[in-house]
Amino acid sequence: MLSGPGYLRVMGAHDGLTAMLAENAGFEAIWAGGLGISAAARVADAGLLTMTEFLNAAAQMRSACGLPIIADVDGGFGDVNVIRRMVQLYEQAGIDAICIEDKQYPKRNSFRDGHQLEDPGAFAQKIAVAKAAQRGTDFVVVARLESLIAGAGMDDALSRAELYHDAGADAVLIHSRASHADEIREFCDRWQRTGRDVPVLCVPTTYASVTARELGEMGISGVIYANQAIRTSTKAVAEALASIAKHDSSAAIESEMTTLGELFEMIGMNDVLGDEPWQGVPEPAAKH
Repeated sequence: MLSGPGYLRVMGAHDGLTAMLAENAGFEAIWAGGLGISAAARVADAGLLTMTEFLNAAAQMRSACGLPIIADVDGGFGDVNVIRRMVQLYEQAGIDAICIEDKQYPKRNSFRDGHQLEDPGAFAQKIAVAKAAQRGTDFVVVARLESLIAGAGMDDALSRAELYHDAGADAVLIHSRASHADEIREFCDRWQRTGRDVPVLCVPTTYASVTARELGEMGISGVIYANQAIRTSTKAVAEALASIAKHDSSAAIESEMTTLGELFEMIGMNDVLGDEPWQGVPEPAAKH
């Protein structure tokens, strides 16, 4: 899923409808992101939702689109025994990949402060257990590096990346909240010099002016737009609701809304049986 030339553009989704819209827009994969799923439930992105809630959201996306699904699973929801069961459940649900981050529980959103990194050896064991638990050969385990987020530095990120790859990680995600992509460029440059042919993903939330093409040229294999969909939808809905409340009417925003016909098409209403003219009960087959 992450190998080969070029790069994947991965859109963050929080439900089946946004996953379908991302597929229609031309993205190559879906990120079942923790922030989006938590926000859709109106719960803080702080490790409060259960594995079942995260998995159900990812499974809904799986049913709604044909793109590969990369599921954000925070730190893995527990110890290595939980990791083993999690991989089995996600794989059974048809999820293509999981991304585990190396921060201690309780997880904090990467754009807040107060992070504590997991012991690198303990996290490498999680990766090894995750890979051993999968049944098929195509399931992908991504190790998410939070060293730059936690202030541990580039050397720490690179040493962890090597350790996690040795433990079996199929790809690494280097996370940065800098306003530019310099840290991403440096990581890619130094990672390539190790000679390890391992895909690298990134999340350009704070360095949004850098294009996916430019990141691909740095050596990035997957560019994850993790929270743009939930941020756009909440702003649009809030503005629409405020307009209706102010005017006691939706007339002012009718042109900005999806039509009922368009919505029906998106959710498959045109395929619902029962709207077609009654044809009667088919005649039973003749007995011989």
